[in-house]
Amino acid sequence: MNMIEIERKFLVTSEVYKTMAVRQTKIVQGFLNTDPNRTVRIRIKGEMGYLTVKGKGNDAGTTRFEWETEVPLKEATELMNLCEPGLLEKTRYEVEVGGHLFEVDEFFGDNQGLVIAEIELQHENEVFVKPDWLGDEVTGDVRYYNSQLAQKPFSQW
Repeated sequence: MNMIEIERKFLVTSEVYKTMAVRQTKIVQGFLNTDPNRTVRIRIKGEMGYLTVKGKGNDAGTTRFEWETEVPLKEATELMNLCEPGLLEKTRYEVEVGGHLFEVDEFFGDNQGLVIAEIELQHENEVFVKPDWLGDEVTGDVRYYNSQLAQKPFSQW
């Protein structure tokens, strides 16, 4: 498993991505630790649980350490009870564009109205096709990190 994640984030300007999605999945996630140096997340995605540890990002916010492992759904549900306040609920749409996969998250609850697209890259300067529905880039803007959205939701900005 590659333990360095390189990704860029963008706001989304229309719902066209929904018609292009090859898959959509409901996600609920919480944070056991939101310290930016070592964020620890528990996620229930469909019928699977995942435990993820992320390190601090580089100055541009494009690259950081990430480690993830699958955990049984029952254990993920139990761990969710230990999370800091502010669970996130979202639907993730997977959209293939120009040989890359965009993960588009439509948020609910206190983050209703926020839609963010992420693309994982092989290297920071990798060229990729930007679909018409991609808006402003928010890579490196900590307000858009899931751990921060759990603490200070979009509705409170």
